[in-house]
This record gives sequence, structure tokens and C-alpha cells, in this order.
Amino acid sequence: MSQKILLAVVGPTAIGKTSLGILLAKHFETEIVSADSRQFFREMEIGTAVPSPMELNEANHHFIQHKSIFDPYSVGDFEREAMELLETLFQRHDIVVMVGGSGLYMDAVVNGLDEFPEVDPKIRASLDQRLHQEGLESLQNELKHRDAEYYKVVDLDNPHRLIRALEVCIAANKPYSSFLGHDRPERPFKTLYIGLEAPRSVVYERINARVDLMMESGLLEEANRLHAHKALNALQTVGYKELFEYIDGHCSLEFAVSEIKKNTRRFAKRQLTWLRKNEDIFWVEHDTEPKKMLEQITNRLKTMTHA
Repeated sequence: MSQKILLAVVGPTAIGKTSLGILLAKHFETEIVSADSRQFFREMEIGTAVPSPMELNEANHHFIQHKSIFDPYSVGDFEREAMELLETLFQRHDIVVMVGGSGLYMDAVVNGLDEFPEVDPKIRASLDQRLHQEGLESLQNELKHRDAEYYKVVDLDNPHRLIRALEVCIAANKPYSSFLGHDRPERPFKTLYIGLEAPRSVVYERINARVDLMMESGLLEEANRLHAHKALNALQTVGYKELFEYIDGHCSLEFAVSEIKKNTRRFAKRQLTWLRKNEDIFWVEHDTEPKKMLEQITNRLKTMTHA
């Protein structure tokens, strides 16, 4: 195969993307690039559902716990490093698998990053101050007013993403979403998006079960170890911020765990909203028998490479 192919595995959280990525990597004798921004950080393991040692041994993974929460690391940094890695991997393989829980990071590799206007640092400082004085809801409401389209898909619980969108809205006096999807660079590979789907009730059941398992596996202890650094961007994420509220004495443990489940379900809903906008995704039922799943994907790959 002269044409290089990136198999991009997507879907809501807890749907089984890691397992499918490994299945594909073993079948095509290739390697896996992770595009899950929560799994980049070595200090965060249980709460980010990092692949187990056994799973990591089944296929060669890249970008798993390769950074520290203390390292500044942006989507632009990831795009640059991932493109450099893919150049190397495609010298060894015709097919490479990318597994992603972060639509923004996956899209950065597949399509390139958008160009945004310059932003006065004073705008960022003002938004940071407002976050601390008025809380997250104030920023959420302003984004809904300034850019209703992006409001529907952004992770509303991530202050870093909210502030980034708002500072662009304010600097340009235009919606953040109006800058998305323009003048994308050509990529030296074709991409086949493979989406895992299940009824929403099944996704929510899997999320609830995963959170219970995380708690049994020591998520509270992990959050305790990270509590002193809770202001870092990497830790402004579901599973940790709710437990920090408990550790700070603001709620019961039972309530914190219920909030993790609720916020993860909200996150999954937003992931699906993001993914449903992509008409190129080849959807596969999450519980399809592995052999049949491989057959469906291989057939789709054949039609794509002969197109």
C-alpha cells in the first residue's frame, strides 16, 4: 500500500476505544498514537483511565504519560510532536492507529490547527481574575452569549478552554467558532475515522461503572497526592476537581462521586455532539464481535484506498 492511512478511533468516554485501538494495531501490525489530552500526564493515572500495563504491552503506544503536570503543553505542541512522530512511524508502517478522547487534539493532527487573532495579554488576565472572583458559571454564560455554537461542544467544566474561546471572541469581536475550519494544510496521509457507538443509556451505565472502579482502584488517594497542585491547568478536569472539593471540606464523598459521574456524562454528551458534526466517521456498534468489527473496518478501508 503506497497510500499511508491513519485509523482514527473516536467515540464517547468509556466506550472501549483503547480495546479497539489495540485490536487494530495487532491486526495491522502497527503502533498507536494517543490523542487523549488527559492521558499525557504521568501524575494522573487512575482518573484518566490510562491503559493498563497489560494493554500497553499488547501494542506500542505513544503519548501516554510522557509529560508532567508541571510542563506547559498545548494542542499546538501536540500537533507538532505528533506530526513528527507520524512521519517516522509511516516509514515503518502503511497504517498507524490514533486513539482519541480529545476531539480538539485529534482534529489538530488530522486537519491542522486554525489561525486565531493576536490577543492582548490583558484580556486573558481579566478573564482569569473574573474566574476567581465570579466563578466558572459567569464565563459559561458569557460564552453562551458570544458564541452559542461553540458553547454546545466545548467542555464547559474546563476553565482553560472557556478562557481561550472568550479571549478570542473579545479580541476579534467575533465568535470563536468563526475561526474554525479554514485553510487547513494538506496531510501526507488519508484518515479513516472509526467511531464506536452505543445507546446513550449504555454509555451512561459504562461511565458510572468506570467511576466506581476508579474509586475502588484508589482515585481518592491519587487526588490527595495531587491536591497541593490543584490550580494547575492539567488538573482542571473531571474526576479530580470534584474530589478536591471533598478534600477541601465543601461536600461529602458520596456527593463528589455523584458529581464525577454527572460531569463525565455531560462530557460524553459533548464529545458526541462534536463527533456527530463529522460526516466522515464510519460508525461501528461497540459490542460487535471483534472478528466482525475487523471485517467491517477492513472492507471500508478497501473502498477508501481504491477510491
